[in-house]
Amino acid sequence: MTETETAHEPPEKKGFEFPSTMTVLVLVTFLVWVAAFLIPAGTYQHDENGVPQPGSYRQIDSPQDVGERVEDFFLAPVNGLYGLQNPETGVVVPFGVGRLFGAVGVFAFVLAIGAFMTMVLATGALDVAIGKLAYAVRGRPWLVVVAVMALFSLLGTCMGWADETLGFYALIIPLMLTLGYDRMVVAGTIIASATVGAMASTVNPFSIGVASEFAGVGIGDGIGLRWLGWFVLTAITIAYVVWYAERVKAQPDRSLVGFSAEDSSEVAKEKSAAELSLTGRQKLVLAITAFTFLLLVFSVIPWESIIHVELETDPYTHDVIENNFWWSLNWWFPELTALFLVAAVVVGLVAGYGEKEITGNITQGFRDFIGAGIAVVLARGVTVILNNTQTIDTILSWMEDAVSGTDSTVFIGLVAIINTGIAFIVPSSSGHATLAMPLLAPLGDFAEVSRPLVVTAWSWGAGLARFITPTSAVVMAGIALAGVRYDRWIRFMLPLMGILFVASLVMLGIAAALE
Repeated sequence: MTETETAHEPPEKKGFEFPSTMTVLVLVTFLVWVAAFLIPAGTYQHDENGVPQPGSYRQIDSPQDVGERVEDFFLAPVNGLYGLQNPETGVVVPFGVGRLFGAVGVFAFVLAIGAFMTMVLATGALDVAIGKLAYAVRGRPWLVVVAVMALFSLLGTCMGWADETLGFYALIIPLMLTLGYDRMVVAGTIIASATVGAMASTVNPFSIGVASEFAGVGIGDGIGLRWLGWFVLTAITIAYVVWYAERVKAQPDRSLVGFSAEDSSEVAKEKSAAELSLTGRQKLVLAITAFTFLLLVFSVIPWESIIHVELETDPYTHDVIENNFWWSLNWWFPELTALFLVAAVVVGLVAGYGEKEITGNITQGFRDFIGAGIAVVLARGVTVILNNTQTIDTILSWMEDAVSGTDSTVFIGLVAIINTGIAFIVPSSSGHATLAMPLLAPLGDFAEVSRPLVVTAWSWGAGLARFITPTSAVVMAGIALAGVRYDRWIRFMLPLMGILFVASLVMLGIAAALE
């Protein structure tokens, strides 16, 4: 065949390719928007704290006409970024006065992480450190997976470690590739470990704390079963990820995501860097990097909730004085964003970069992480549609009807199963607890199931969905950062979710039978 014939040869036809994370989220937004036409609008009566009252649900006329629904669909990404929820009507709009409902805080946090990690990577310090670490554990690389997953799961069970994990992808990706694993191992190591920890929450104030409060029990009630569940479910999750990682290392063709030329060049770079020595500047850069991530972890831990503090009363005014720890920072996304931006500049100065190099690396970091940031915004926009159409209460009423009048073992299983479904549309654990627990706790009394066990069943069931829910910023932004397609992530997670589901139901069933 001549060169001319080759040049005019028709392109090879490709089969169906699953869309990217961003396209998946747009499709999910559309499907939820359509479903909201089919689900009746409804509402519960709420007390002064916004808590729904059992048995008070009633259907209402749709709060939006077709034109308003169409407008809401196109405004979903905008509302997902900086939408404000009106305190009186509950409607989320991109203007006016109200509580911030959008995910602009997470969005800015992701971009700040991109700026910081791009600056660190530009110094070459991380390449050398990872190369040396990979060489040191070359005999048992799976120990790295176990150590990282155990730590993230522990943080998840204690404090709901989730969004904070987005900062670790730039560290974990080159490390896992150098150890011979694929990008699915990266996603599994980070997302699965933090999610199973939050699923099996023990003292997490954002899920168990809120749920226990609305159930009228203490956060320590039922903690024995929850710690047992955390150990069992975390061990299963770690074993599954390690099994996959070792199989891929031994047989690369079994990888669900494959290895790209970029991955191979990354591995070659890290391995060649292992033969280099760290300079004084690079050691200081690594120290700053370690300090920044340790400060991230320390600053978001709600120490007052974990270490219970006795309250004092002012002898003159009789007002309650909170004995907050002076070192408890209680930072959240605004402070964390500032932390990483400042740290990026400090690293640039320590590395000896000029103004143009520092600003150039920061801008490049924004560009590299913008896709993950948009995934966060789109995922939040889905929840806005359900909120504005007032269909969430209707779905809750279906749950209330489903679990009413069942015996203890059936009831506790249904609580877990139904809340798995609800978690797909209410990704916030604290928001989910606020909506569901006031309804579930009284029903548990009729089924002769203790309220602490109801709280545990709710946590395990709701947490299971958060491994794959497309409304979760942690999942969608995480797989975008890891470079894993959503369909591949589901294929990887479904067997594990099935095992965790069975294990959870067995433990809950035994606990209900023994009460």
